[in-house]
Amino acid sequence: MLVGVCDFPGSYAFPPAGYGGIERWLWAVAVGARAAGADVHLLGPGWLADLEPDWVRKPDRLEDITAGSLAERALRSAGYDLLVVGHEYPSLPAWTRTWNALECDVATFQHSPVFQHTSTAFDGRRSRLYCYSPEMIERYADHQPVPELAVHLGLDEDEPPAVAGSDLVWLGRIDEEKAPHIAVRAAQMLGRRIQIVGPVFDEAYVRHHERLFSASHVKWVGELGGPAKTAAIRDASVFVYTYARTYVEAGAAVFGESLRAGTPMAALTWRGGTCAEAALCDQTGAITVGDPDLDDETAAGLLARAIQEAEDLDHTQVQEIGMQRFDPARHFTAMSTRPC
Repeated sequence: MLVGVCDFPGSYAFPPAGYGGIERWLWAVAVGARAAGADVHLLGPGWLADLEPDWVRKPDRLEDITAGSLAERALRSAGYDLLVVGHEYPSLPAWTRTWNALECDVATFQHSPVFQHTSTAFDGRRSRLYCYSPEMIERYADHQPVPELAVHLGLDEDEPPAVAGSDLVWLGRIDEEKAPHIAVRAAQMLGRRIQIVGPVFDEAYVRHHERLFSASHVKWVGELGGPAKTAAIRDASVFVYTYARTYVEAGAAVFGESLRAGTPMAALTWRGGTCAEAALCDQTGAITVGDPDLDDETAAGLLARAIQEAEDLDHTQVQEIGMQRFDPARHFTAMSTRPC
């Protein structure tokens, strides 16, 4: 099987070294495809040049290729079986024109809870949309979505054997939608230190919760990539997961990242059918479902109890389950197989 993994214009490299969403997923698909025995071409100019000569890089983007051009003929002659791309592209006319000329399958993962596809973007067989959680499946029901847990990888993020860990960790983009202030307050209630890992996307949000974020039990780490990022997760006793009441998590990279590192999770959710429920089980984490009408203080108390439950879990077992559940080769095989 020959697989083309497509980049897209963006501010992050392919693959990204630290923060990134769809970019990390596309890299995981490429790694998984190769591990599953497929040949892989990295399509588009965004892929890092130093991936050569280990990887085949093709600099053209499908949406920029003109009909009948040498670039199109070269792609046709390659004989792709599957293209993997960001979720917007099966609804982009310029991209789909070239894809149709290649006469291959296309698969994508829904990383946005709001993007609207065209009615003809997916047929459920040759063109397939994959979604993480029951609530995402419901949102995109018109496009025949297939349930699948997304796998995300960055450069040099191979996980060493799990350890018990000590402090708590929260990782992600720091803004109101991700609500790390609730995690910080839960840690404070327990008298525990917590590391905050990730880039600040909303300075006003940080200022609004300055008293909490500047407390002595909080360690600001900043954005990490590669082995340092993996170590920050692995060395924690519990990964604390939060988000705002109205936010819908679509791609949820952190569940795979934490479980593969062997770190159990404590998750605060606001309704059923979320990514947390899809990703976690009693052996890998503790989930508390809060009423959206609850205030932050009460919600933090619920999360604190979930942290205590998660701390009793075995890190080695968490990693074993995580390596199976979020295995790149398994993920690729699931996405490359047409549903019956």
